[in-house]
Amino acid sequence: MLKLFYAAHTCSLATHIVLEEVGADYSTVRIDFGKAQQQSPEYLEVNPKGRVPALITDRGVLTETPAMLVFVAQSFPAARLAPLDDPFAFAEAQAFNSYLCSTLHIAHAHRMRGHRWVDADDAASIAAMQRKVPQSVTASFELIEHDLLKGPWVMGERYTICDPYLFTLAQWLEADGVDPKRIPRVIDHRRRVGERPAVQKAIADELA
Repeated sequence: MLKLFYAAHTCSLATHIVLEEVGADYSTVRIDFGKAQQQSPEYLEVNPKGRVPALITDRGVLTETPAMLVFVAQSFPAARLAPLDDPFAFAEAQAFNSYLCSTLHIAHAHRMRGHRWVDADDAASIAAMQRKVPQSVTASFELIEHDLLKGPWVMGERYTICDPYLFTLAQWLEADGVDPKRIPRVIDHRRRVGERPAVQKAIADELA
């Protein structure tokens, strides 16, 4: 059985959704950031990075959302959540998810986790990072809006592992200072993904 370590309101929701979508046999363990459980000795044995998500498999532990999404898609090919038979399209899906991970998510994190990049007591630098967030996150979503969304779903006509990942990060855009009116396709995508039963189940489980 797979075991997902997650925290509510984090990017772990994307993997949680995909596990539901494919009908995987899995369990979950909630990590409470308020109690700093991500830095506990017990969790650091699972993921020395001290981050979520982490996924225990029968071959070891996986971390980093793009890798975990690909693993689930490849482990359950009948669900067709990735274009596994098309090397170029599969690479495109990985490129999209890598952009979410390396650019959009980082821009978002500057709003509340500036201490990762500058000294925690450097209030001026942290404030400067926070002021930049509306601009940098908006720019990322506008790129997705105008250049990366290929159709009703990220990759076109087929729902893939890219869609729950985009949905997850789109949960935070208003708090990041993004004007939803500037990205209507992203907002419509968020609405449609949110209507899926697997998505609703994963969200309900995380908030229970």
